[in-house]
Amino acid sequence: MSTAAGWPPRNVSRHRRVFVPVLAALIALAWVALWAWSRSPYGRYLAHDDWTASGPAAFVCRVVPAGGVVVPMVLYAASWILMTAAMMLPTTLPLFNAFDRLTAARPDHRRLLMLLGLGYMAVWGAFGLLAHGLHSAVLALLASAPTLAWHGWVIGAATIALAGAFQFSSLKHRCLEKCRTPLSFVIEHWRGQAQARHAFALGAHHGLFCVGCCWALMLLMFALGTGSLGWMLLLAAVMAVEKNVPWGRRLSAPLGVALLGWAVWLVAMHV
Repeated sequence: MSTAAGWPPRNVSRHRRVFVPVLAALIALAWVALWAWSRSPYGRYLAHDDWTASGPAAFVCRVVPAGGVVVPMVLYAASWILMTAAMMLPTTLPLFNAFDRLTAARPDHRRLLMLLGLGYMAVWGAFGLLAHGLHSAVLALLASAPTLAWHGWVIGAATIALAGAFQFSSLKHRCLEKCRTPLSFVIEHWRGQAQARHAFALGAHHGLFCVGCCWALMLLMFALGTGSLGWMLLLAAVMAVEKNVPWGRRLSAPLGVALLGWAVWLVAMHV
């Protein structure tokens, strides 16, 4: 006898007993690690501040070849992976849920789930490196132009305005539709051949759509402070609602209006 969804009861039971608690534990672990890191003496590394000025990272920068470039990138990658796991994994629960049920009978089921997650995180990791490069370029520009540095608020206001305007874009809504229908996405793209490669590719493919709908909101972290757990929690909740809750599609426009209004307020406060 099968359930209404067509899955054997024992698979549904295993899914509830094993998969959901494990994913929830991973998400909780990521948040706890971020909290512990932010409270530690090395919390400034999480905030991308003074990586090479003093402390252990400065020493490593001196002894490692090209350490001034390599060490900040490694520290940044570690913090970005933690932030992505904490903020984005909750939004991907329906994807992992659909894939978990579809591959439950396979002997390599756990490996396929891991590869799905690695593919997803790889795309966000690549986006993080691009964002890091952009952030470094902006900081270098501010350092070389004192006049612009005095008006650094313009960059923050522009970032907030960009995030607000993107809420109304067709690209945002096309990508959101893919994220809101994970079962259809998995059925459309999963062929079950060369399973390991295709599981990784499936995660990466879905990650591209996830980046496509969330990149502007994630860039807000650079305007609001990459080490702020409060802003991380708020943005994670917003993105999870947008993607997973039936009424989430009605949140996009009000959020866009709020962000644009915030940007206008910042400009009005400084002119």
